[in-house]
Amino acid sequence: MLKTILIAAALSAGATGAMAAAGAEGGAMIPQGARLAATCAACHGTNGASIGTALPPLAGQPKQALAAALHDFKSGKRQATIMTQIAKGYTDQQIEQLATWFAAQKP
Repeated sequence: MLKTILIAAALSAGATGAMAAAGAEGGAMIPQGARLAATCAACHGTNGASIGTALPPLAGQPKQALAAALHDFKSGKRQATIMTQIAKGYTDQQIEQLATWFAAQKP
């Protein structure tokens, strides 16, 4: 019984990973930066294009500025109510992926 459960779990994990790697559109790959950026949409708008002036837009900002801001939030150099906590969850590589992706978006 345990063997059956372990096999089923392994197959499920493999299928889930394959489905996550293939996008919803015929197997198109979703860039890692876009996947990570999806968590930013609630506050910074779809694709980083904020509506209103309460929060800064991320779309089209210079990559270096975005990466520096995230690194500063992560280290605690730049204080914020929410971003300090969120940035701590990203690796340096993920911060670079986010910065690259948002910099390439149209404001």
